Amino acid sequence: MLHSSGPQRISLKSPAEQEAMRAAGRAAADLLDMIGEYVVPGVSTEELDRICHQYMVEVQHTVPAPLGYKGFPKSICTSVNHVVCHGIPGDKRLKSGDIINIDVTPILNGWHGDSSRMYYVGTPSVQAKRLVEVCYHAMWVGIDKVRPGIRLGDLGHAIQSFVERQGFTVVHEYCGHGIGRVFHEDPQVLHYGQPDTGLELEAGMTFTIEPMVNAGKRHVRLLPADGWTVVTKDHSLSAQWEHTVLVTAHGVEVLTLGAAERAAGGAVARAL
Repeated sequence: MLHSSGPQRISLKSPAEQEAMRAAGRAAADLLDMIGEYVVPGVSTEELDRICHQYMVEVQHTVPAPLGYKGFPKSICTSVNHVVCHGIPGDKRLKSGDIINIDVTPILNGWHGDSSRMYYVGTPSVQAKRLVEVCYHAMWVGIDKVRPGIRLGDLGHAIQSFVERQGFTVVHEYCGHGIGRVFHEDPQVLHYGQPDTGLELEAGMTFTIEPMVNAGKRHVRLLPADGWTVVTKDHSLSAQWEHTVLVTAHGVEVLTLGAAERAAGGAVARAL
């Protein structure tokens, strides 16, 4: 989501609405689990989009939220190598050594499940693998901060500090967001910031944490040719991971855990 300023109106989810968000989040996780085996050298990003679209519509009976959203032409986003976010699937074929972010948002019974993952195509370079792992860990650094009473600035500061200690940079222009019946709700969730600033979290909030981490400088540009694709200005590699979380009375529940994360009870995140 593109960061913008303005007053924020926060939606707190009831227990029944939280249950609906759990189901939508599981749909997003299952979709990303399914597509992984198809991310291989030679496949086109358009083919990945076709497989995901068919799975959403015919198997999950969900609606792909990105399709037609403000004119977006496809059902998923596919961001390869130096593409930061919002890559449009097309005839580009993946090659060994590429890294790709696949971002999905199925709508189940009117509720949005939003998640994205990085995938290696063949064998990644040492730098690419480290970037992807640091970005994944950074997302979990943010998730681990979430509980009632903390401020969003605490979360953003923790992510930014961790990433910069690893020698990478955090994109400022795009952020996480509240989510529910609406694709992009308040609050805006920045992945940088100062401690003890910003909105105070309350139980019942649902939002995404989705840091974009660059191997080079943090600066990005929007490609005018399609009005969607965001790339690093210096053409350096970029990675992104995204989970949707629920603020609970005592902490946080991640609504979009994949099968491997569920099996590991979150330990996969802390093993990096």
